[in-house]
Amino acid sequence: MDYAVVEARYVADHVVWLRFRDGSSGQVDRSGELHGRVFEPLRDPDYFRQFRLDPELDTLVWPNGADSAPEYLHRAVRVADS
Repeated sequence: MDYAVVEARYVADHVVWLRFRDGSSGQVDRSGELHGRVFEPLRDPDYFRQFRLDPELDTLVWPNGADSAPEYLHRAVRVADS
């Protein structure tokens, strides 16, 4: 999957910098999309920054089981020089 997330870094608040298997990279701001029971805890920036890369899902996951589809993240990325 070319959209697999291969590297992720916390930037600030609800923003992460991502690199994808296809070589593209940039920032994604999730602040406006944290709706629903599973995403509610992610509104707390301290909890949000607890993500990790799941090698089976090829994307970000959080301790409560929340995750983001890598295809969605790829579409949402803002290209940045980082």
